Amino acid sequence: MKHPLACALALALAAGTPALTYAPAAAAQTQGSAVQNPASNPFFADSTLPLHYPDFAKIKDTDFGPAFDQGMKDELAEIDRIASDTAEPTFDNTILAMEKNGRTLTRAATVFYNLLGADKNEAREKIDEHYAPIFSAHRDAIRLNPKLFARIQSLYDRRASLGLDAQQTRLVERYYTDFVRAGAKLSEADKTKLKDINGQLAALGTQFDTKLIAGRNAAAVVVDTRAELDGLSDAQIDAAADVAKSRKLDGKYVLTILNTTGQPPAAQLTNRALREKLYRASMARGNGGEFDTTAIIAKVVKLRAQKAQLLGYPNWAAFVLEDETAKTPQAVNDMLGKLAPPAVANARREAADLQAMIDREQAAKGQPTFKLEPWDWSFYSEKVRKDKFAFDENELKPYLELDNVLRNGVFYAANQLYGLSFKERKDLPVYEPDVRVFDVFDKDGKQLAIFLFDPFARDSKQGGAWMNSYVDQSDLTGFKPVVANHLNITKAPEGQPTLLTWDEVTTTFHEFGHALHGMFSNVKYPYFTGTSVPRDFVEYPSQVNEMWADWPTVLPNYAKHYQTGKPMPKELLDKVLAASKFNQGFTTTEYLGAALLDQAWHQITPEQVPAAANVMAFEADALKRNGVDFAPVPPRYKTPYFSHIMGGYSAGYYAYIWSEVLDADTVEWIKQHGGLTRTNGDHFRDTLLSRGGSKDALQLFQDFAGRKPEIGPLLKRRGLDGSADDSKHPAEAKPQEKAAAGG
Repeated sequence: MKHPLACALALALAAGTPALTYAPAAAAQTQGSAVQNPASNPFFADSTLPLHYPDFAKIKDTDFGPAFDQGMKDELAEIDRIASDTAEPTFDNTILAMEKNGRTLTRAATVFYNLLGADKNEAREKIDEHYAPIFSAHRDAIRLNPKLFARIQSLYDRRASLGLDAQQTRLVERYYTDFVRAGAKLSEADKTKLKDINGQLAALGTQFDTKLIAGRNAAAVVVDTRAELDGLSDAQIDAAADVAKSRKLDGKYVLTILNTTGQPPAAQLTNRALREKLYRASMARGNGGEFDTTAIIAKVVKLRAQKAQLLGYPNWAAFVLEDETAKTPQAVNDMLGKLAPPAVANARREAADLQAMIDREQAAKGQPTFKLEPWDWSFYSEKVRKDKFAFDENELKPYLELDNVLRNGVFYAANQLYGLSFKERKDLPVYEPDVRVFDVFDKDGKQLAIFLFDPFARDSKQGGAWMNSYVDQSDLTGFKPVVANHLNITKAPEGQPTLLTWDEVTTTFHEFGHALHGMFSNVKYPYFTGTSVPRDFVEYPSQVNEMWADWPTVLPNYAKHYQTGKPMPKELLDKVLAASKFNQGFTTTEYLGAALLDQAWHQITPEQVPAAANVMAFEADALKRNGVDFAPVPPRYKTPYFSHIMGGYSAGYYAYIWSEVLDADTVEWIKQHGGLTRTNGDHFRDTLLSRGGSKDALQLFQDFAGRKPEIGPLLKRRGLDGSADDSKHPAEAKPQEKAAAGG
């Protein structure tokens, strides 16, 4: 959840007590920054570009340090003024004053951390490493200020008699809860311990991110000959050659690694040895060698467990989940425990089909068969898909050209449902040439937001897909949203179209669902803006937006052959829809493996945390205990590269399927009420998407649906109830870890 105190987005910016002396200005100069005239620093005032869009043309890496230093100094001065006010605490002189505070720091930190995820460089890595513990100290300086908390508690205790409206009352309650959870009620000795833990966690998180990206780039597989890439399209092979050239490996080919365990090329590569090499390169990341992350992970998990106990909780999961809609680890365990057995059973049935395919093929070749391995799954599942439904994934790609998907799919659905329109503009600066910028106009023709679209993978970009915000909506500030979507699609060679897989299409719709959540925000206070909702609720609106990818009137509008312009044949579309639950045993099991692994790491005490050398043994035991240790289906993320749980989704990776309960139920509601209509869009927007965190999350769902959520539609969609399903393409966990949405 976003919070305005010394932070921009969900960045875990942080900090110490007012008495703490960390000399930020001097420290910043060690990073190559210099004392600046405020007029020369773009963060010392709001951008003058439309909707306060960041002026990337003027932003230099050396601007961040001075802006951070001055921003922290100004914010702490204002906090001290608020805390030392001798007047009786009121909503205006305490809560509202804090909501207005910290603009310089928010501007600078928002841009910095968004760029750190989308376009990391060595200078930014050094700045991040330096400032992570300083920000940790800064946040603590605010949250652990006893005089400030006394004023907040006074308002909290008297909130029923202050004449506050519903949003003001909730804001007082949220500030009180946040401060208590940050340690405001601890003794001074325990506050000191907490500050030390927070500082260590901040530094370790930065170290993990740096090793993760470096390790992913280093794990790329170098291929010597074009023949070894048999099965890939010419465009994919050319793209691999371009990557090799960029790495000074002319004449060779490079298959880059995504952050997930499974790698997309494995579905097409006929060379089994190369599929295995790609898989093993993916699995080995972070487990030993120069970019080992296991020691960092062991330290982080132990520190989190210690922090939870210091705050009065048995473990980190109990601490995290208390402030989510799930509320308790037991609730999460119960749900995951109910889903795992039928999911694994489905995966085993699917594995039997794949093994039968392997046996038949090998017999036809007169060669001995072999046992199905993880690197075989996607390759043979495509064969089984083709056998069962008479199509394969490659048949779809010519109909799924990126710009068509965006303009005539994603934007078209938003127009039909909400009345939005989009106009690309080239006059605003961008941080990377491939980033596209669009003005977004509301149903009344007035500008609603600015949308940035950053689709392509690059070495400087973190893995996955996510949404973030550069400017948040608030009636208090008068600001309108500037939001961005980030994907990791392989860019086609110059002059060739970028053709998507079906999963990349649904990911594009998914992330735009997050963008809509941010763009539709209509709240007064910055605290509640946009995607400022619990982690296990934030994925819900974005997953709902996936339903339009194969909607009967949307898909034909964008699924047109990139060369001929002819629409995707109805028979092919029918096959896609018929195959919508295909491979769901695999998809659900690999996701649940990761979600259960996350809970295993965060439901233990400090004494139970293994040493770095035993991290992988702990992982193996956790998967076995939870019944998801099915060798052909490894977890979607293994511990050493599980970036979600090292960031904002610690003890929260279950959130995707928890949100999917609401998503599947909402999809059924929309279908029953007429589907893609402005009436349904306006209702979803008015009751839920525009409300941000201004009401309880589950109450927002009930305001929309008129009832409590039901799990039946999820079981039907995932094929866990044994029935046929005509619902939308099943949601897959979409990483969004640096986003205001969470990705």
